[in-house]
Amino acid sequence: MTPAAGEAPGGDLAVLAKGGRTNLLGFLLRLAARLPFLFIAGRFYGPDALGRFASALVIVELAAMVCTFGEKRGLAQRLSEGDEDPTHLVFDGLAAALLAGVVASVALWFVPAPMFPSGIYTEVDRLLVLAIPALAATEILLAAQAYRYDVAATVRARAVVEPWTISIMAGVLAFVAPQSGLSLAYIISIYAALLTAAWPFFKSYGLPRGWRFNPKRIARMATRGLPVAAADTIEWGTRRLDIFILGLFAAPAAVGIYYVAQQVASLPQKLKTSFEPILGPVLTRKLKEKDYAAIAKQVCQVGFWITAAQAGVGLALGIPGEAIMGLVGPHFVGATGALGFLLAAEVVAATAVVSEAALIYVARLRNLWVSFGTIALQAGLTVGAMLLADKLEFNDGWRAAAVAASLMLALGVSSVIKAIMLSRIVGRAINNWRWALVVASAAAVVVGQLVIRMPEWAQLVIGIPTLMAVYGWIIWTRGFGPEDRVLFARKVKQEEVEEGH
Repeated sequence: MTPAAGEAPGGDLAVLAKGGRTNLLGFLLRLAARLPFLFIAGRFYGPDALGRFASALVIVELAAMVCTFGEKRGLAQRLSEGDEDPTHLVFDGLAAALLAGVVASVALWFVPAPMFPSGIYTEVDRLLVLAIPALAATEILLAAQAYRYDVAATVRARAVVEPWTISIMAGVLAFVAPQSGLSLAYIISIYAALLTAAWPFFKSYGLPRGWRFNPKRIARMATRGLPVAAADTIEWGTRRLDIFILGLFAAPAAVGIYYVAQQVASLPQKLKTSFEPILGPVLTRKLKEKDYAAIAKQVCQVGFWITAAQAGVGLALGIPGEAIMGLVGPHFVGATGALGFLLAAEVVAATAVVSEAALIYVARLRNLWVSFGTIALQAGLTVGAMLLADKLEFNDGWRAAAVAASLMLALGVSSVIKAIMLSRIVGRAINNWRWALVVASAAAVVVGQLVIRMPEWAQLVIGIPTLMAVYGWIIWTRGFGPEDRVLFARKVKQEEVEEGH
């Protein structure tokens, strides 16, 4: 069988596996860089400064997400269907993102209250608005590279340059600008990632020769992308609304300890995003062919990979959770309960995430309404939890856990609804579940009872690798079939993939 035009040798499954494999390396690199940042932020800046920084990032990153106009995932469809010069299509998206980003930056500069609900900030902290246009532009550049299967560009920008830059700069600036070092480190890291993304883009696409700024054309593009932009923003917002609401009901210190738990829990979330850049282009090509059976198969396959990986990482990070949070600082151990709920939330969200990867192309508006319902449910649960926490006089740790539990419940409901919706559209069942997940998780929990009795340093150095090894061995032997093992095979022939059909 000859691969279709535009497909890599080995077919779509091999393309998905290669993209996920590359980004799996990125996840490990990001993990290695993120932990030093949390250690530096917790030990040198403290929970109050970290809480103010986290609250500001919610608004900055939300604004950047809106300014992409859905091009993070919508660009793949425009490039698949459009007959224009690909460079021109990308530059239309860049022009819209940069223009909107500048407007948002100016607005937040003059009205910084949404970024700093506590009212405490420095003039340097306000410079965080400069990150908005750079963040939006970087997303579009990386989406353009992903369309050409260059997932390594995302790994370099997001998993190497950005996290290591913020870690190093936060450490340096702790002695130079202790009040605003986190804000400056973040801005520097975002622009470093932008430059890292721009270099391969211009090598691949070249300069936009003959391109002209056309307001009407760009307005049409932005209008078309609004449903995807809203879905992207809401999906992203479910991971940030908790911090925003917590900031309204609790002191910055509570937000700070929750932010650390969220950053640790976001590590398995990056496994999900490992497949996003490559899954979109693959699905859009199958949609063009109306091959719904292939779409269902790819969604289920990638969904299981993500679920299995997130569950393994979640167990490895959650069981020795107190040791991990204690590494950041003694004030953060109280967020161990929140860490457990946040890690569980990422596992239950996997089905919704992969289902939405197809729904944004085949049922944009229905998907959008479900996303609206999800974030409304999360908001209601979170506010209710905070009012109950006030009545019962919960401490910061219990408040953080209640917020995380609200997120987990909302994402679980979303997963069920979106899987059912997609299964009806494609006429195939959408299910990431396999019994091997239960067996592997149970084994990890049993081993974990021995791990948590070790000294804290041993839990981190010996316990986490041991838990991952036990879980991974069972998933490999009992859960993975021939097609799943493609994820770890460097060279795959189409015939070998088809043997598993």
